[in-house]
Order: sequence, then C-alpha cells, then structure tokens
Amino acid sequence: MKIKVREATEADVREVESWPEWSCEPSTFEWHYDEVETCYIIKGRATVKADNQEVSFGPGDWVVFPKGLSCVWVVHESIRKKYSFS
Repeated sequence: MKIKVREATEADVREVESWPEWSCEPSTFEWHYDEVETCYIIKGRATVKADNQEVSFGPGDWVVFPKGLSCVWVVHESIRKKYSFS
C-alpha cells in the first residue's frame, strides 16, 4: 500500500470545487483509511508515515491514500484540504 503524491493539474483543481473541506492545526495523530481517499492540499504542510514509507506534501499537491492504510499524520503547518472517499 503506497501513498501517491503528485502535483495537481488544472482539471484536478476544477474537480475538487464541490468536495468537502477539512482543516487541522499543527499536531500529530494516528489515522486508518477504511476507503481510498483522494485529496487536494490547499494550504499547509504535513508528513504522513506508514509501513516504511514517509511522504511530505503541501499546497498544490494531489494525494491518494490507499484503502486499509494505517499511518501517523504530522501536521507541520495548519493544513486545509479538499477530499473525496471512494
């Protein structure tokens, strides 16, 4: 199970307009994904650590978390993201 991070395209940014938004202040917490989550990072920075993988992302990034992933989020700068579960 790999976390995928890439730069969002213009089409991606248009797609997320109707998605819900989530925000979080700097913190560290454990999380488990029961579904695939796709998200677009609006602002802030975070690192997610899981199963020998560590990824960092920030504004403009498109991130996909696989179903079944257990991880630790480290929010470095207050983060805002649009997200969708599938």
